[in-house]
Amino acid sequence: MVEYRKLTESDLDVFIDMRINQLREEGARQEIDLKPNLLDYYRRHMSDGTFVSWLAVDGGKIVGTSGMSFVEKPPYFGCPSGKIGLLSSMYVLPDYRRRGIARILLDKVVGEARDYGCGAVHITASDMGVLLYTDYGFKKNDKFMYYTF
Repeated sequence: MVEYRKLTESDLDVFIDMRINQLREEGARQEIDLKPNLLDYYRRHMSDGTFVSWLAVDGGKIVGTSGMSFVEKPPYFGCPSGKIGLLSSMYVLPDYRRRGIARILLDKVVGEARDYGCGAVHITASDMGVLLYTDYGFKKNDKFMYYTF
């Protein structure tokens, strides 16, 4: 039976491996070692309360992950608090998909964002995740652009 619990530091090695698998599954082809950067990020932001994750666990094995980072920007009409949840790391192992696990994980981290005082949750959704997010109530915004260095 699948159980749900929050991520702890002792879970980080498996969590990071699953995050990298997710990025690869979504088409990432970069060949850099992302593990040290991810480990640093998760340790810092878990300790200051600006990152939270819920896990799906079956018999001690992590089978699904989620993540919510909390950021703040100047308030705007769509988000008067200025607090935004950035959804990431939504991943369920292939053998566990289509069982409602992702929906439960999504509900748990959206609840965390609500409790944190976020006025909005943002995500860059993979093709596979679009249906989950639209069914949950997320709306598409064609205004998103980005710049990288």
